[in-house]
Amino acid sequence: MSAYFHIPYALPTAFLAIALLLKLPTIVRAWRDPNVKATTLLLGFATAVLVVITPVNIERLNRGTGVPNIASPWAYSFLTAFGATALTMIMRWREEPSAGRQRRMRLIYWIYTGIIVMLWVTFLLARVPEPRIYDLDTYYASTPWMSEHILLYLGAHMATSAVATYMLIKWFPEVENRWLRSGVVFLQLGFASGLVFDVVKLIAISARWSGRDWDILSTNIAPPFALLSGILVAMGFIVPQAGPLQQKWVRDRREYWRLRSLWRAVGEVTPSSAPARFGLWMPLDLRLVQRQQRIHDALRVLVPYFDQDLYQRAHRAAPSGYAEDKARDVARAVTVRAAIDAHRAGVPRPETLTDQQLKFGTDIHEHIDTIAQVLHHPRLVDGIRQRVTGTESADTHAS
Repeated sequence: MSAYFHIPYALPTAFLAIALLLKLPTIVRAWRDPNVKATTLLLGFATAVLVVITPVNIERLNRGTGVPNIASPWAYSFLTAFGATALTMIMRWREEPSAGRQRRMRLIYWIYTGIIVMLWVTFLLARVPEPRIYDLDTYYASTPWMSEHILLYLGAHMATSAVATYMLIKWFPEVENRWLRSGVVFLQLGFASGLVFDVVKLIAISARWSGRDWDILSTNIAPPFALLSGILVAMGFIVPQAGPLQQKWVRDRREYWRLRSLWRAVGEVTPSSAPARFGLWMPLDLRLVQRQQRIHDALRVLVPYFDQDLYQRAHRAAPSGYAEDKARDVARAVTVRAAIDAHRAGVPRPETLTDQQLKFGTDIHEHIDTIAQVLHHPRLVDGIRQRVTGTESADTHAS
Protein backbone atom coordinates (compact mmCIF):
# COMPACT_ATOMS: atom_id res chain seq x y z
CA MET A 1 0.00 0.00 0.00
CA SER A 2 1.35 3.42 -0.85
CA ALA A 3 2.49 5.69 1.94
CA TYR A 4 0.26 8.71 2.30
CA PHE A 5 1.65 12.13 3.02
CA HIS A 6 1.22 12.90 6.70
CA ILE A 7 -0.87 16.01 7.27
CA PRO A 8 -0.90 17.51 10.80
CA TYR A 9 -4.68 18.01 10.99
CA ALA A 10 -4.42 18.72 14.73
CA LEU A 11 -2.50 21.98 14.21
CA PRO A 12 -5.02 23.90 12.07
CA THR A 13 -7.90 22.36 14.02
CA ALA A 14 -6.39 23.55 17.28
CA PHE A 15 -5.76 26.99 15.78
CA LEU A 16 -9.39 27.40 14.74
CA ALA A 17 -10.71 25.99 18.01
CA ILE A 18 -8.54 28.40 20.03
CA ALA A 19 -9.72 31.32 17.87
CA LEU A 20 -13.31 30.28 18.57
CA LEU A 21 -12.64 30.04 22.32
CA LEU A 22 -10.93 33.44 22.38
CA LYS A 23 -14.02 34.99 20.83
CA LEU A 24 -16.39 33.41 23.35
CA PRO A 25 -16.53 36.54 25.59
CA THR A 26 -17.43 38.67 22.56
CA ILE A 27 -19.92 36.07 21.39
CA VAL A 28 -21.65 36.05 24.78
CA ARG A 29 -21.72 39.85 25.05
CA ALA A 30 -22.81 40.63 21.50
CA TRP A 31 -24.56 37.57 20.14
CA ARG A 32 -27.25 39.73 18.49
CA ASP A 33 -24.61 41.49 16.38
CA PRO A 34 -24.85 39.96 12.85
CA ASN A 35 -21.08 40.24 12.31
CA VAL A 36 -20.31 38.47 15.58
CA LYS A 37 -22.85 35.77 14.79
CA ALA A 38 -21.48 35.27 11.28
CA THR A 39 -17.87 35.11 12.51
CA THR A 40 -18.86 32.53 15.12
CA LEU A 41 -20.62 30.37 12.54
CA LEU A 42 -17.68 30.68 10.14
CA LEU A 43 -15.14 29.58 12.74
CA GLY A 44 -17.49 26.83 13.89
CA PHE A 45 -17.97 25.45 10.36
CA ALA A 46 -14.24 25.64 9.58
CA THR A 47 -13.40 23.79 12.80
CA ALA A 48 -16.10 21.19 12.12
CA VAL A 49 -14.70 20.49 8.64
CA LEU A 50 -11.21 19.84 9.98
CA VAL A 51 -12.52 17.71 12.84
CA VAL A 52 -14.58 15.52 10.52
CA ILE A 53 -11.90 15.02 7.84
CA THR A 54 -9.25 13.91 10.32
CA PRO A 55 -8.56 10.26 9.35
CA VAL A 56 -9.04 8.94 12.89
CA ASN A 57 -12.41 10.69 13.14
CA ILE A 58 -13.51 9.32 9.76
CA GLU A 59 -12.88 5.81 11.09
CA ARG A 60 -14.75 6.61 14.29
CA LEU A 61 -17.76 7.92 12.35
CA ASN A 62 -17.80 4.82 10.15
CA ARG A 63 -17.67 2.48 13.14
CA GLY A 64 -19.98 4.51 15.37
CA THR A 65 -22.76 4.92 12.82
CA GLY A 66 -22.27 1.69 10.91
CA VAL A 67 -22.54 3.71 7.68
CA PRO A 68 -19.43 3.54 5.46
CA ASN A 69 -18.11 6.94 4.37
CA ILE A 70 -20.75 8.87 6.34
CA ALA A 71 -18.05 11.48 7.07
CA SER A 72 -18.29 12.58 3.42
CA PRO A 73 -21.69 14.35 3.51
CA TRP A 74 -20.94 15.74 6.95
CA ALA A 75 -17.59 17.23 5.94
CA TYR A 76 -18.85 18.54 2.59
CA SER A 77 -21.96 20.03 4.23
CA PHE A 78 -19.85 21.92 6.75
CA LEU A 79 -17.53 23.03 3.93
CA THR A 80 -20.49 24.31 1.90
CA ALA A 81 -21.94 26.12 4.92
CA PHE A 82 -18.51 27.65 5.51
CA GLY A 83 -18.50 28.91 1.89
CA ALA A 84 -21.92 30.53 2.25
CA THR A 85 -20.94 32.24 5.50
CA ALA A 86 -17.65 33.45 3.98
CA LEU A 87 -19.37 35.01 0.97
CA THR A 88 -21.97 36.79 3.10
CA MET A 89 -19.26 38.02 5.48
CA ILE A 90 -17.39 39.61 2.57
CA MET A 91 -20.63 41.22 1.44
CA ARG A 92 -21.18 42.62 4.95
CA TRP A 93 -17.74 44.19 4.85
CA ARG A 94 -17.93 45.54 1.29
CA GLU A 95 -21.44 46.94 1.18
CA GLU A 96 -23.52 49.21 3.34
CA PRO A 97 -26.69 47.64 4.77
CA SER A 98 -29.49 47.71 2.22
CA ALA A 99 -32.52 45.74 1.10
CA GLY A 100 -30.59 44.64 -1.99
CA ARG A 101 -27.70 43.31 0.03
CA GLN A 102 -30.10 41.47 2.31
CA ARG A 103 -31.83 39.84 -0.67
CA ARG A 104 -28.52 38.69 -2.17
CA MET A 105 -27.41 37.26 1.16
CA ARG A 106 -30.69 35.38 1.55
CA LEU A 107 -30.30 34.04 -1.99
CA ILE A 108 -26.82 32.74 -1.16
CA TYR A 109 -28.11 31.00 1.96
CA TRP A 110 -30.96 29.38 0.00
CA ILE A 111 -28.67 28.20 -2.83
CA TYR A 112 -26.11 26.72 -0.46
CA THR A 113 -28.83 25.14 1.67
CA GLY A 114 -30.12 23.47 -1.48
CA ILE A 115 -26.59 22.23 -2.25
CA ILE A 116 -26.30 20.74 1.25
CA VAL A 117 -29.65 18.97 0.82
CA MET A 118 -28.50 17.56 -2.53
CA LEU A 119 -25.24 16.39 -0.97
CA TRP A 120 -27.19 14.22 1.44
CA VAL A 121 -29.63 13.03 -1.24
CA THR A 122 -26.85 11.97 -3.62
CA PHE A 123 -24.93 10.24 -0.84
CA LEU A 124 -28.00 8.30 0.31
CA LEU A 125 -28.73 7.23 -3.28
CA ALA A 126 -25.13 6.15 -3.92
CA ARG A 127 -23.83 2.67 -3.19
CA VAL A 128 -20.47 3.12 -1.42
CA PRO A 129 -19.93 0.02 0.76
CA GLU A 130 -16.12 0.18 0.89
CA PRO A 131 -14.87 2.68 3.52
CA ARG A 132 -12.22 4.96 2.04
CA ILE A 133 -10.21 7.16 4.39
CA TYR A 134 -7.87 8.93 1.99
CA ASP A 135 -9.01 8.40 -1.59
CA LEU A 136 -12.81 8.48 -1.51
CA ASP A 137 -13.07 11.11 -4.27
CA THR A 138 -11.06 9.17 -6.83
CA TYR A 139 -12.11 5.65 -5.72
CA TYR A 140 -15.80 6.47 -6.26
CA ALA A 141 -15.27 8.96 -9.11
CA SER A 142 -17.34 6.85 -11.54
CA THR A 143 -19.92 5.50 -9.07
CA PRO A 144 -23.49 6.59 -9.87
CA TRP A 145 -24.74 9.34 -7.57
CA MET A 146 -21.45 9.40 -5.67
CA SER A 147 -19.75 11.06 -8.63
CA GLU A 148 -22.51 13.69 -8.57
CA HIS A 149 -22.01 14.01 -4.82
CA ILE A 150 -18.29 14.67 -5.28
CA LEU A 151 -18.73 17.07 -8.21
CA LEU A 152 -21.43 18.94 -6.31
CA TYR A 153 -19.19 19.77 -3.36
CA LEU A 154 -16.21 20.57 -5.58
CA GLY A 155 -18.33 22.78 -7.83
CA ALA A 156 -19.78 24.66 -4.87
CA HIS A 157 -16.35 25.12 -3.31
CA MET A 158 -14.81 26.25 -6.59
CA ALA A 159 -17.63 28.75 -7.18
CA THR A 160 -17.21 30.09 -3.65
CA SER A 161 -13.45 30.49 -4.05
CA ALA A 162 -13.71 32.10 -7.50
CA VAL A 163 -16.47 34.55 -6.57
CA ALA A 164 -14.81 35.46 -3.27
CA THR A 165 -11.43 36.00 -4.95
CA TYR A 166 -13.05 38.23 -7.60
CA MET A 167 -14.89 40.32 -4.99
CA LEU A 168 -11.75 40.70 -2.87
CA ILE A 169 -9.52 41.73 -5.79
CA LYS A 170 -12.09 44.30 -6.89
CA TRP A 171 -12.54 45.61 -3.35
CA PHE A 172 -8.89 45.70 -2.21
CA PRO A 173 -7.97 49.14 -3.72
CA GLU A 174 -10.83 50.73 -1.79
CA VAL A 175 -9.78 49.37 1.62
CA GLU A 176 -7.95 51.92 3.76
CA ASN A 177 -7.97 50.38 7.23
CA ARG A 178 -4.68 48.51 7.68
CA TRP A 179 -6.23 45.69 9.71
CA LEU A 180 -8.93 45.16 7.12
CA ARG A 181 -6.35 45.25 4.31
CA SER A 182 -4.38 42.54 6.11
CA GLY A 183 -7.55 40.50 6.42
CA VAL A 184 -8.30 40.90 2.71
CA VAL A 185 -4.79 39.71 1.82
CA PHE A 186 -5.23 36.59 3.99
CA LEU A 187 -8.62 35.96 2.38
CA GLN A 188 -7.22 36.33 -1.14
CA LEU A 189 -4.44 33.84 -0.38
CA GLY A 190 -6.89 31.50 1.35
CA PHE A 191 -9.45 31.40 -1.46
CA ALA A 192 -6.66 31.10 -4.04
CA SER A 193 -5.39 28.05 -2.13
CA GLY A 194 -8.94 26.69 -2.21
CA LEU A 195 -9.01 27.05 -5.99
CA VAL A 196 -5.74 25.13 -6.26
CA PHE A 197 -7.28 22.37 -4.11
CA ASP A 198 -10.34 22.18 -6.38
CA VAL A 199 -8.34 22.13 -9.63
CA VAL A 200 -5.97 19.42 -8.39
CA LYS A 201 -8.90 17.29 -7.20
CA LEU A 202 -10.70 17.65 -10.54
CA ILE A 203 -7.55 16.69 -12.45
CA ALA A 204 -7.22 13.52 -10.36
CA ILE A 205 -10.91 12.67 -10.84
CA SER A 206 -10.73 13.33 -14.61
CA ALA A 207 -7.73 11.03 -14.82
CA ARG A 208 -9.80 8.28 -13.21
CA TRP A 209 -12.54 8.79 -15.79
CA SER A 210 -9.99 8.33 -18.59
CA GLY A 211 -8.52 5.19 -16.99
CA ARG A 212 -5.35 6.74 -15.54
CA ASP A 213 -4.26 6.61 -11.90
CA TRP A 214 -3.30 10.09 -10.76
CA ASP A 215 -4.68 9.53 -7.26
CA ILE A 216 -1.55 10.96 -5.71
CA LEU A 217 -2.81 14.40 -6.72
CA SER A 218 -5.96 13.89 -4.66
CA THR A 219 -4.41 12.12 -1.68
CA ASN A 220 -1.06 13.87 -1.34
CA ILE A 221 -1.08 17.19 -3.21
CA ALA A 222 -4.59 18.61 -2.72
CA PRO A 223 -5.19 18.18 1.06
CA PRO A 224 -2.42 20.57 2.22
CA PHE A 225 -3.97 23.31 0.07
CA ALA A 226 -7.35 22.65 1.71
CA LEU A 227 -5.86 22.96 5.20
CA LEU A 228 -3.92 26.07 4.20
CA SER A 229 -7.07 27.56 2.70
CA GLY A 230 -9.07 26.96 5.88
CA ILE A 231 -6.42 28.58 8.07
CA LEU A 232 -5.85 31.60 5.80
CA VAL A 233 -9.55 32.28 5.29
CA ALA A 234 -10.21 32.00 9.03
CA MET A 235 -7.31 34.39 9.71
CA GLY A 236 -8.70 36.75 7.10
CA PHE A 237 -11.93 37.05 9.03
CA ILE A 238 -10.28 37.04 12.48
CA VAL A 239 -7.50 39.62 11.93
CA PRO A 240 -9.71 42.67 11.13
CA GLN A 241 -11.69 42.05 14.32
CA ALA A 242 -8.99 40.72 16.64
CA GLY A 243 -6.26 43.12 15.46
CA PRO A 244 -7.80 46.37 16.74
CA LEU A 245 -8.88 44.64 19.96
CA GLN A 246 -5.37 43.34 20.52
CA GLN A 247 -3.92 46.77 19.74
CA LYS A 248 -6.28 48.37 22.23
CA TRP A 249 -5.41 45.71 24.83
CA VAL A 250 -1.68 46.42 24.43
CA ARG A 251 -2.33 50.18 24.68
CA ASP A 252 -4.50 49.73 27.78
CA ARG A 253 -1.96 47.38 29.37
CA ARG A 254 0.83 49.92 28.78
CA GLU A 255 -1.31 52.73 30.21
CA TYR A 256 -2.37 50.59 33.17
CA TRP A 257 1.28 49.86 34.00
CA ARG A 258 2.38 53.47 33.50
CA LEU A 259 -0.20 54.71 36.03
CA ARG A 260 0.92 52.22 38.65
CA SER A 261 3.42 54.51 40.37
CA LEU A 262 0.95 57.41 40.65
CA TRP A 263 -1.87 55.07 41.70
CA ARG A 264 0.27 53.63 44.50
CA ALA A 265 1.46 57.09 45.54
CA VAL A 266 -2.08 58.43 46.05
CA GLY A 267 -3.35 55.16 47.53
CA GLU A 268 -3.70 56.54 51.06
CA VAL A 269 -5.12 59.92 50.15
CA THR A 270 -8.78 58.97 50.08
CA PRO A 271 -9.88 55.46 50.95
CA SER A 272 -12.39 54.20 48.40
CA SER A 273 -15.92 54.12 49.73
CA ALA A 274 -16.37 50.77 48.01
CA PRO A 275 -13.01 49.14 47.23
CA ALA A 276 -13.08 47.42 43.87
CA ARG A 277 -12.55 43.69 43.87
CA PHE A 278 -10.89 42.48 40.72
CA GLY A 279 -11.62 38.95 39.60
CA LEU A 280 -9.56 36.96 37.13
CA TRP A 281 -12.03 37.78 34.35
CA MET A 282 -12.32 41.51 35.03
CA PRO A 283 -11.76 43.24 31.65
CA LEU A 284 -8.55 45.24 31.45
CA ASP A 285 -10.31 48.33 30.09
CA LEU A 286 -12.56 48.39 33.17
CA ARG A 287 -9.58 48.04 35.50
CA LEU A 288 -7.86 50.90 33.67
CA VAL A 289 -10.91 53.15 34.01
CA GLN A 290 -11.15 52.36 37.72
CA ARG A 291 -7.45 53.09 38.23
CA GLN A 292 -7.78 56.40 36.39
CA GLN A 293 -10.86 57.30 38.41
CA ARG A 294 -9.09 56.45 41.65
CA ILE A 295 -6.21 58.76 40.73
CA HIS A 296 -8.50 61.63 39.73
CA ASP A 297 -10.50 61.27 42.96
CA ALA A 298 -7.31 61.53 44.99
CA LEU A 299 -5.99 64.49 43.00
CA ARG A 300 -9.22 66.41 43.64
CA VAL A 301 -8.54 66.00 47.37
CA LEU A 302 -4.95 67.15 46.88
CA VAL A 303 -5.73 70.35 44.93
CA PRO A 304 -5.56 72.60 48.06
CA TYR A 305 -2.07 71.23 48.81
CA PHE A 306 -0.55 71.93 45.39
CA ASP A 307 2.26 74.46 45.87
CA GLN A 308 2.65 76.48 42.67
CA ASP A 309 5.78 78.19 43.97
CA LEU A 310 7.33 74.74 44.50
CA TYR A 311 6.30 73.84 40.99
CA GLN A 312 8.16 76.87 39.55
CA ARG A 313 11.32 76.12 41.53
CA ALA A 314 11.23 72.44 40.59
CA HIS A 315 10.74 73.41 36.95
CA ARG A 316 13.86 75.56 37.05
CA ALA A 317 15.80 72.79 38.84
CA ALA A 318 14.98 70.11 36.25
CA PRO A 319 18.04 68.63 34.49
CA SER A 320 19.37 70.99 31.84
CA GLY A 321 19.13 68.41 29.07
CA TYR A 322 15.37 67.99 29.48
CA ALA A 323 12.93 69.36 26.93
CA GLU A 324 10.40 71.90 28.17
CA ASP A 325 7.54 69.40 28.37
CA LYS A 326 9.67 66.89 30.30
CA ALA A 327 10.82 69.60 32.71
CA ARG A 328 7.19 70.55 33.41
CA ASP A 329 6.28 66.90 34.00
CA VAL A 330 9.12 66.59 36.52
CA ALA A 331 7.90 69.74 38.29
CA ARG A 332 4.33 68.40 38.37
CA ALA A 333 5.56 65.09 39.84
CA VAL A 334 7.51 66.94 42.57
CA THR A 335 4.41 69.04 43.35
CA VAL A 336 2.15 65.98 43.59
CA ARG A 337 4.62 64.15 45.81
CA ALA A 338 4.85 67.16 48.16
CA ALA A 339 1.05 67.47 48.26
CA ILE A 340 0.72 63.80 49.19
CA ASP A 341 3.17 64.26 52.07
CA ALA A 342 1.37 67.42 53.22
CA HIS A 343 -1.97 65.60 53.22
CA ARG A 344 -0.47 62.66 55.08
CA ALA A 345 1.07 64.99 57.70
CA GLY A 346 -2.30 66.66 58.33
CA VAL A 347 -1.25 70.11 57.16
CA PRO A 348 -4.30 72.44 57.35
CA ARG A 349 -5.91 73.03 53.97
CA PRO A 350 -7.45 76.32 52.84
CA GLU A 351 -11.23 76.42 52.93
CA THR A 352 -11.55 78.21 49.58
CA LEU A 353 -9.56 77.84 46.39
CA THR A 354 -8.59 80.62 43.98
CA ASP A 355 -9.23 80.39 40.26
CA GLN A 356 -5.49 80.02 39.77
CA GLN A 357 -5.35 77.02 42.13
CA LEU A 358 -8.28 75.39 40.36
CA LYS A 359 -6.62 75.98 36.99
CA PHE A 360 -3.38 74.47 38.25
CA GLY A 361 -5.30 71.47 39.61
CA THR A 362 -6.88 70.98 36.17
CA ASP A 363 -3.42 71.03 34.61
CA ILE A 364 -2.31 68.25 36.99
CA HIS A 365 -5.40 66.19 36.14
CA GLU A 366 -4.63 66.47 32.42
CA HIS A 367 -1.11 65.08 32.79
CA ILE A 368 -1.52 62.02 35.02
CA ASP A 369 0.10 59.76 32.43
CA THR A 370 3.34 61.74 32.17
CA ILE A 371 3.38 62.46 35.94
CA ALA A 372 3.14 58.73 36.56
CA GLN A 373 6.07 58.10 34.20
CA VAL A 374 8.24 60.55 36.16
CA LEU A 375 7.22 58.94 39.46
CA HIS A 376 8.71 55.69 38.16
CA HIS A 377 12.04 57.45 38.96
CA PRO A 378 11.69 58.37 42.67
CA ARG A 379 15.36 59.30 43.02
CA LEU A 380 14.98 62.00 40.39
CA VAL A 381 11.83 63.40 42.03
CA ASP A 382 13.22 63.32 45.57
CA GLY A 383 16.58 64.70 44.43
CA ILE A 384 14.99 67.79 42.85
CA ARG A 385 12.60 68.26 45.74
CA GLN A 386 15.41 68.10 48.28
CA ARG A 387 17.46 70.54 46.22
CA VAL A 388 14.71 73.17 46.11
CA THR A 389 13.23 72.67 49.62
CA GLY A 390 15.75 70.66 51.62
CA THR A 391 12.99 68.06 52.18
CA GLU A 392 12.76 64.42 51.17
CA SER A 393 9.48 62.63 50.66
CA ALA A 394 8.01 60.65 53.53
CA ASP A 395 8.29 57.51 51.40
CA THR A 396 12.05 57.97 51.16
CA HIS A 397 12.40 58.08 54.95
CA ALA A 398 10.06 55.13 55.31
CA SER A 399 12.18 53.03 53.02
